[in-house]
Amino acid sequence: MFVVIDDREGVTQGYAAGFDREGVVSIGFTSTDFRDWLECAVGNDLTVIRAFLLGDCPDRTSIPSSIRNRSRAPIIALNSLKHLKQTIELFEAGVDDVVHAPVHVREIMARTAVIRRRTIDQHEPAQTSVIRVFLDGRDPEVAGRTLVLPRRELRILEHLVGHQGKWLTKTQLFNAIYGLFDASFDENVIESHVSKLRKKLRDHLGFDPIESKRYMGYRLDDLKSRPANEAPISKAN
Repeated sequence: MFVVIDDREGVTQGYAAGFDREGVVSIGFTSTDFRDWLECAVGNDLTVIRAFLLGDCPDRTSIPSSIRNRSRAPIIALNSLKHLKQTIELFEAGVDDVVHAPVHVREIMARTAVIRRRTIDQHEPAQTSVIRVFLDGRDPEVAGRTLVLPRRELRILEHLVGHQGKWLTKTQLFNAIYGLFDASFDENVIESHVSKLRKKLRDHLGFDPIESKRYMGYRLDDLKSRPANEAPISKAN
């Protein structure tokens, strides 16, 4: 999920529409509403955030430090004017990148992926021995071949690869794919998405790399740790 902080409603709505076209969840806040939300957000809420986009608001040089107290997710500032002094001030305030707005959401996703690879994803790999995801909208490579996936199945695979070897509950996957504020879907929809994804991976690989366990959720095996002739045991969804 991407969080857009901007006091202009049209801007937050515009980026929300752009992310939605890419099958990515986002939420827009004014700076005041964002501070209120950040103060009461629990840890699990913050772990699903891919990046914070900092737009136009009067206190934006103080917002990065508030974010850093709660989250390591990248902070990307959106500047409508190429102003050297503003750019330097934003970097000094703690943002990870400054881009000239308007900017396409695919570029934002690509920049976010690069920042995460350099910093917080050092222990959250973007690939297993046979699956590689890119986190920038491209389809994954599975066993050296591109596997075209619907966007929500792609997001689930990206999340599983990023947390390979760890159990992710249905709720955690739902929040990562649909966001924290979407009440129009039941979290049981995740079961359908995962079932379809597992079938495609099984057809592509010849085995099912996703384990499932009641009350624990789903886990993508760290395939590097398994003998080449040993496939994960597939359990019922």
